[in-house]
Order: sequence, then C-alpha cells, then structure tokens
Amino acid sequence: MIIGLPWWIYPILVWTLIWKCIGAWKSARNNQLIWFVSFFVFNTVGILPIIYLVWFQQDQTKKVSKKLIKKKVVKKSRL
Repeated sequence: MIIGLPWWIYPILVWTLIWKCIGAWKSARNNQLIWFVSFFVFNTVGILPIIYLVWFQQDQTKKVSKKLIKKKVVKKSRL
C-alpha cells in the first residue's frame, strides 16, 4: 500500500484518469469550455466523461461537411 490507500483504489484512479483525459482532450478540441472545466471540478469516477463522449461530443463529420459546402459555395460565387 502506497500512501495508506487500499489496493482497490488504484484501478479506480487509473480508470478515472483515463476517462478524464480523453474527455478533456476531446472537449478542448471542440472548443467546449464548460465540459472541459466540469471534468476537473466534478469527480464522477469517469461517468461524466463517458456521458460527454457518447451523447454530447460534436460530430467531426458534420464539421468537415459544413466546411466542404462553404468551399463549394465560395467557388460557385466566384464564377
């Protein structure tokens, strides 16, 4: 036992750290500051990041398709 913690705490800490890092990274890339901050304020043992990743993460394919549509509109308007 390191620092007097029971052995079963360590897998929970690893689990939480992994999900917080993934959720924070994805929310930062999507410019979602409220989600990013909430991962560090609330300790939910990885549940909040999982909820974000499943239901609230912005879909990257929609972003890419919107950019392509804008490029096509700009090209057509120049003609």
